[in-house]
Amino acid sequence: MLKIYTRTGDSGETSLYDGARVPKDSIRVESYGTIDELNSTLGLARQYCKDEEIVEILLKIQRSLFNVAGELATTVGDSFPEKVTDSDVKWLEDTIDKYLDLMNRNEVFQFIIPGSNLFSAALHVSRTVCRRAERRILSLNEDAQVRSSLIKYINRLSDALYAMARYSETELIRVEFKK
Repeated sequence: MLKIYTRTGDSGETSLYDGARVPKDSIRVESYGTIDELNSTLGLARQYCKDEEIVEILLKIQRSLFNVAGELATTVGDSFPEKVTDSDVKWLEDTIDKYLDLMNRNEVFQFIIPGSNLFSAALHVSRTVCRRAERRILSLNEDAQVRSSLIKYINRLSDALYAMARYSETELIRVEFKK
């Protein structure tokens, strides 16, 4: 019988992809754990999406997040075989541009109250989790070098999630600031 528990983490350590043991509360575990959380929130958001093209984009992103998490869960530079690349970053930039072009450009950079429907609300949650993942990865980068392509990918990913969430809003409730 296959068991999900190993009892090897009972002392507060976990194994990385390359076999190294680290504390469960290390910044490395926090980094790839937040990517896992992001992947889960994207799966939830996808369930509310009625746009098949965006569903396919989200599935592609979710698959790539396994590469991101795997690389973050590896201490030896080249031991994780699949990595996000600059071409993945470019694909996200193209996605961002496409969805911003589909919107009224004058409204793109106005503050709105997010979440006029279930999908846009869920995608905005994913965007904020992505921003937190980026902050965790940048903290990790202070101690252990993280490839610049991975950092760029996560930065562009939050922008892509923003662009798709804004595109998917059914009502723009603008935030007006008193002068």
